[in-house]
Amino acid sequence: MRITFDYKKHISFPCILFYLWLCIFSFVQTTQSSQPVNEDEPSVGPNEKSGIDLKAIPFKIIYETFRETDGKENWELFLMNADGSNATNLTRTPDVDEMCPHASPDGTKVCFVADEGTGRNKVRNVYYMNIDGTGRVKVADNARQPCWSPDGKTIAYVKGEYERYTTRAYGTKGLFFYDIATGSHEQHPNKELHHIYNICWSPDGKWFVASVTGGMGFGGSNIAFEAHGTGVFDLKKYGIDGCRPDLSPDGGTIGWAEISEVDVYVADIDLTLSMPRVAALRGVAKCETGNCVNHTDFSPDGRYIAFGYGPEVYYEVGRKAAGWNICVGDLTGKWVQITTDGKHNKEPDWVPIRTLSR
Repeated sequence: MRITFDYKKHISFPCILFYLWLCIFSFVQTTQSSQPVNEDEPSVGPNEKSGIDLKAIPFKIIYETFRETDGKENWELFLMNADGSNATNLTRTPDVDEMCPHASPDGTKVCFVADEGTGRNKVRNVYYMNIDGTGRVKVADNARQPCWSPDGKTIAYVKGEYERYTTRAYGTKGLFFYDIATGSHEQHPNKELHHIYNICWSPDGKWFVASVTGGMGFGGSNIAFEAHGTGVFDLKKYGIDGCRPDLSPDGGTIGWAEISEVDVYVADIDLTLSMPRVAALRGVAKCETGNCVNHTDFSPDGRYIAFGYGPEVYYEVGRKAAGWNICVGDLTGKWVQITTDGKHNKEPDWVPIRTLSR
């Protein structure tokens, strides 16, 4: 027996309208799910220091600051407690500018960039040293944006795109690995990596997250790419429309400054899949009009986030930022300012040194 279906008889006009509404509703829901949302809106501007028990945080913070050293103003690396106390100059080099510090996973070392020379002979190089400022070792010439592997045995860095000095963050071409034990260099398998900056190595060692501007077909975005492969994935489609991403110690949360650079956001990220996924975007810090934030970094226990904050500036490593200070937030929307002198304090990085006397 042959059965036929007369769609004109069985499908009414209201049914068609309902189907169209369902499609539109699903599309809107999918679109909205990738936008930053936060049920508990963060406070606008920093809270009083008493808002967070800073003295209970057992880790230190290293950061860059532009101030007078031996009668000359320059960039130095300072180390301080999480409440801003006991700030110590680790570098003390009035003729060299040290910036962009990243502490090793065990807290014994720090990698950074150093601008050396003057005028057309100026060059940005990558170094590492002991966390007390001793034992400086050059990693690479004309290099920038270094970070550590999860085991602390390797430093990843990007090469300068041009021989001539520039403070432009995305003036990079190629990512390389430096072996601490042997001093050998190896290029990343993806030789097309271009115009990336603020690289961050995932705790499992399998991924990097970074910002990119005008490279590899991206206008401006945050990306995830394989640490030992060639895969590159856009995170902007999930609503991460900002820059300078950082991963939490367990690799399950990503933080960044929103595209307007007036808000700090975090989101859940799944890097166990072949293609990273992001969900549950939420704000954790919000600025007043005329101010902005940048460069987020998760504390070693994942409970706090540090970032730079101050008047709106063109934000780059090596550019001055008068009035900027270091802040700490607890991821609930509460955040406080821990430095107060406004001496271009930027690029904070947590150091897993437990201060037993605290």
